[in-house]
Amino acid sequence: MSAIRGGGMQVGETLRQLALARANDLLVKDVRIGLRYTGVMLENGSTGVAYNFSRRVTKGCSVLDSMLPLAGKKARELITLIDTGHEIESSVAIAAANALFNTPDRKYLDGDILRHLTLRPDDTVTVVGYFAPLVPAIRANCSDIKIFDEVSRPGGEILPADEAVKWLPKSQVALITATAIINGTIDSLLEASRACREVVVLGPSTPMAPEAFKGTPVTLLSGIVVHDGNEILRRISEGGGTRQFRACSKKVNLQL
Repeated sequence: MSAIRGGGMQVGETLRQLALARANDLLVKDVRIGLRYTGVMLENGSTGVAYNFSRRVTKGCSVLDSMLPLAGKKARELITLIDTGHEIESSVAIAAANALFNTPDRKYLDGDILRHLTLRPDDTVTVVGYFAPLVPAIRANCSDIKIFDEVSRPGGEILPADEAVKWLPKSQVALITATAIINGTIDSLLEASRACREVVVLGPSTPMAPEAFKGTPVTLLSGIVVHDGNEILRRISEGGGTRQFRACSKKVNLQL
């Protein structure tokens, strides 16, 4: 999604403060920046991932260059990069934050998000980010679905991301990709979702940190917990994405 910035909520800044408070003096053990995802493992073995928009990078990451090597740094040094406006930096920061928040010690609702989301026949559902496996089930259970993602030109069922804010106020259910935190669009999207009955932030990049969404209309968080950090880092290094994460992570959900 392209940037749609606005006033009001500051999810990125809140997440940064919460993660810094949790990081203490934990060190970073390993960082992988793959073709689509970033992975960060901390010295305690906890691992988080985040999408990285690498296809849009045209220049080197000057801030990251000055920090290299990232392994051995304090986790808090990476977390400070949240909401810098540079998507690779933000991806590294969110992955580090997810290593702190997406831990197995919470009481999660397991499995696919649609198991925990009530859709009504007359609902209009707006999906920001193309989650192909969810679309048929959503379409079978509600009257209308609008899907928004980055597209070079309008066509088919996927509409330009910038138009999502026009449809969200008309919707009863909103499913918003957590990559919106990384590219700085989350606040405007959540502001446009105020009237929705259900608002879900979802995807592997989702920080399972309810406190970060206090004061927002978010009702559900849907992300992953990594149970084999070494394996998921290997798969990220080899260009893997969500399908390759299934063997080393599990889907989890939190009701807010």
